[in-house]
Amino acid sequence: MITSARGRRWFLVLLTLALGATFLCALRMGAAAVSWRDLLLAFTGRADELSPLSRTVILDIRLVRALAALAVGGVLALCGAALQGLFRNPLADPGLIGVTGGASVGGVLCLKLGATALAGASAVLGDMMLPACAFAGGLLATALMHRCAQVGGRTVVALMLLAGVAINAFGGALVGLVLFFSDDDQLRQFTFWSLGSVGHASWPRLLAALPLLAAAVVAPLRYARPLNALLLGEAEAGHLGVDLRRVKSTLIFATAAGAGAAVAVAGGIGFVGLVAPHLMRLVVGPDHRRLLPASALGGAVLLAWADIFARTVAAPAELPIGVVTAAVGAPVFFALLQSRRKTHFA
Repeated sequence: MITSARGRRWFLVLLTLALGATFLCALRMGAAAVSWRDLLLAFTGRADELSPLSRTVILDIRLVRALAALAVGGVLALCGAALQGLFRNPLADPGLIGVTGGASVGGVLCLKLGATALAGASAVLGDMMLPACAFAGGLLATALMHRCAQVGGRTVVALMLLAGVAINAFGGALVGLVLFFSDDDQLRQFTFWSLGSVGHASWPRLLAALPLLAAAVVAPLRYARPLNALLLGEAEAGHLGVDLRRVKSTLIFATAAGAGAAVAVAGGIGFVGLVAPHLMRLVVGPDHRRLLPASALGGAVLLAWADIFARTVAAPAELPIGVVTAAVGAPVFFALLQSRRKTHFA
């Protein structure tokens, strides 16, 4: 862990530089070859000198895909760090407590019913329909989880995790039911989308989800000091003047917004909200004034490289990005469980 304030600031600077380098690599790497010269031409106002293929690959395909990966990864990691601070548990994650599962149900129902039962709403909301449905599903799951985990006005972490398991199971059953009544084309679309991918990201969908993504970024950063107070316990934070009800409701709402928007843009992507905050906490410590921005930057870099790996390891075929993040996140989650077992039950 970096102990000095100056060292932590420099680490954030290095993360920011890594973010920029990752963005350039995401534009360059893939099945179609793109040179550094092509990137220079594309972003210096000389895109007309590019070949039609390079212009299409960089500006029409990879640019929105790279931005979507960075935005979704950053928001999921930031939401994970906020939830871990709110519930004082490093195992909290939008996926583990049911938020992502609820958002997935809302998104799948939107994709299935958007042209029939929800046609009127789709006509009014347009590109906002999918983010709105995913957000509504995530918010409903979050409210249900929070309700189940409350005992005497306080949140019981064990009940929270158990409620998340139940919500995810029920959400999986609803998604499976929708898939059962889908045709082959819908089935392929739902299956790939549920495993997570930024390959289908588009400017309309990303811009439609932008307000929810922004809300999920602003709220946790604003409540960094109350989250630090919560590390002492809810009673102690209350004595320090923290409005616990306001902090909880705001962060839960923001988490639902972020998870819903992330699912709408990239489908179900797990473990980013668990892995990135935990790794950043090992480096910058538990102070949320440093941990939250570091988690956002780390999550963005992590998901962008997962996407690069997913589309290059088996090119021209493409792996679902959720498979890659789960392959990395599951061992980290297991290591977390082992460390907590040794700490609390030794």
